[in-house]
Amino acid sequence: MDTFIPVTQPHLPPLDEFLPYLEKIWESKLVTNGGPFHAQLEQSLCEYLGVEHISLFSNGTLALITALQAMKITGEVITTPFSFVATTHALHWNGIRPVFADIDPVSMNLDPEKIEAAITPQTTAILPVHVYGNPCEVEAIERIADTYGLRVLYDAAHAFGVRKNGRSVLEFGDMSVLSFHGTKIFNTFEGGAIICQDAKTKRRIDNLKNFGFVDEVTVIGPGINGKMNEVQAAFGLLQLKHMEHIAASRARIAERYRAALQNVRGLMLHDIPSHSTRNHSYFPVRITQEFPIPRDTLYDEFRAQNILARRYFYPLISEFPTYRGLQSAARSNLPVAVEISRQVLCLPIYPALDAQTQDRIIDIVLATAGLKQHAS
Repeated sequence: MDTFIPVTQPHLPPLDEFLPYLEKIWESKLVTNGGPFHAQLEQSLCEYLGVEHISLFSNGTLALITALQAMKITGEVITTPFSFVATTHALHWNGIRPVFADIDPVSMNLDPEKIEAAITPQTTAILPVHVYGNPCEVEAIERIADTYGLRVLYDAAHAFGVRKNGRSVLEFGDMSVLSFHGTKIFNTFEGGAIICQDAKTKRRIDNLKNFGFVDEVTVIGPGINGKMNEVQAAFGLLQLKHMEHIAASRARIAERYRAALQNVRGLMLHDIPSHSTRNHSYFPVRITQEFPIPRDTLYDEFRAQNILARRYFYPLISEFPTYRGLQSAARSNLPVAVEISRQVLCLPIYPALDAQTQDRIIDIVLATAGLKQHAS
């Protein structure tokens, strides 16, 4: 059987590079609760990402839940159905009602016009997602938020290192949340972070991620245990040293896909505007009706050959039992998201994906499209 090819996998530096970090943790006996590697990673990430205030978490979902709590969001929040389900779960865990709005057919992010149409007297915030690392229309969303007095929390799980018009996308909105899960371009095995705009808010977030403790006898609120441990932080510091290689490898793989597949009829490539940087966190394509076989048939062909191309995001969040009873979850309210969720397929992309393996993936697409196989 051929080697299993995942849609993504973490970059793992040589073990001998990681062992000195583990030895220092072992010697210090400081394994969690804000140790030296934790503090060092926060500082290093601020410098790398061009932000001032960052708070590390054990995973991105806890970061989203805590960000909503820190912002004191209640009522209804407008969000996208085209995302990983953790986006909406974070609202659910805070007792907030999600209101789904449709997405833009090109960017696949929340459509600002649909956001404005979904606002009610109960709306308190907007939760957009920078899907595949493609920046949202942040200026339009900011205008809407200012007009209606709404808060904005960005799910930036895919957007590590992404910039728009020279600015980090993490600078926009009231807060942004990153994921450092093993599938992300920068990872700490599991992990995440909240980026906020001032030191006072960071202190509140840091308290909330530690059960609400301010000191040994003072608890300011019903916080959670969201702290990143020292092993995660150490791995993150090591990952940062390899980010130039990681970024270059992903860019090279993405360009090989683009060159080989750009003229395939019925296959749409995902274009990112020139004013935005690409981090190549995913390589989505859309299989339209003009392609010789349906998306799911191509997906099954990949699986038969041990290749895990992913229908990401399918189904829509709004189609899961937990949320499909909401009025805003009706398919008639989300025609663009429904169509794209039935077309999208993310092809494997990760630094260790070699040219020969990538050619296998490309050849499957070309063969099913009735075209000559790719020549390396």
